[in-house]
Amino acid sequence: MLRIIFMGTPDFAVPTLAALLAAGHDVAAVYSQPPRAAGRGMATRKSQVHVFAETAGLPVLTPERLKGASEQDRFRALGADAAVVVAYGLILPRALLDATRHGAFNLHASLLPRWRGAAPIQRAVMAGDVETGVAVMRMEEGLDIGPVCLAEQVSIGACETAGELHDRLASLGAGLMVRALAELAEGSLHCHAQSDTGVTCADKIKPEEARIDWSQPAREVHNRIRGLSPHPGAWFEVERNGKRERIKVLRATLAEASGAPGTLLDDRFTVACGVGSIRLLEVQRAGKRPMSAEEFLRGSSLGAAGVIR
Repeated sequence: MLRIIFMGTPDFAVPTLAALLAAGHDVAAVYSQPPRAAGRGMATRKSQVHVFAETAGLPVLTPERLKGASEQDRFRALGADAAVVVAYGLILPRALLDATRHGAFNLHASLLPRWRGAAPIQRAVMAGDVETGVAVMRMEEGLDIGPVCLAEQVSIGACETAGELHDRLASLGAGLMVRALAELAEGSLHCHAQSDTGVTCADKIKPEEARIDWSQPAREVHNRIRGLSPHPGAWFEVERNGKRERIKVLRATLAEASGAPGTLLDDRFTVACGVGSIRLLEVQRAGKRPMSAEEFLRGSSLGAAGVIR
């Protein structure tokens, strides 16, 4: 078993930390992003990894940055064999990459070099990819450019959302990291340089990308909805009591009807796109719970031939 430093922040990282503990590894410390104000009340909240680690009785460190000499000395003093990084949120400087006996290993939610960057799951679904996976990479300076040690591929369902894929990959990645560390401890882990071809960048999702553009082909609209569900949620606007109301779409399916883009074609919430149409299945009003499209339509003044923006 290895003495490791775990570095992660969101719920995607929790299964890996849990799996490493179950495998018997000695977690010297857990690094996570500092508590932030979040939610409607903007209360300060600890990250999901922070909460899990405290429950497991692990020491948690939440530095704002890692470049200071004192912070790097503290990291080095932990005497770890390796660092495991899963969606941590801070770039590790060279001093930390070299501070453990075996280096640092990152779990990334794509088949590298495709979708390097911050939002690989969402970008894969939005692009209409039919497959993706998880990879364990030995970290180097630079954005997800290190050699890949292990990878596992999965298919993406035609109607699968980013949220659903996220959960599958989190579980799959946890097992892959346990396997990687077992091979590392045995001296049998081999890592191979990434290909120079097929590189794509998974940039963070910009707020303006979440607005649905009904002039796009139906398949592109459908993929955008899937890729942004449940967070941040693709959205459109309707007129309600003289005001515009933003509606998130959490689930939809392709349909065959056609019409002017943005036109509501029937009482089943089929909306025309630039080419083809989609039928909305699950939506959410601001500050409300998700609801079926049928339930939403019963409480709205929208009707066939209505227009949404």
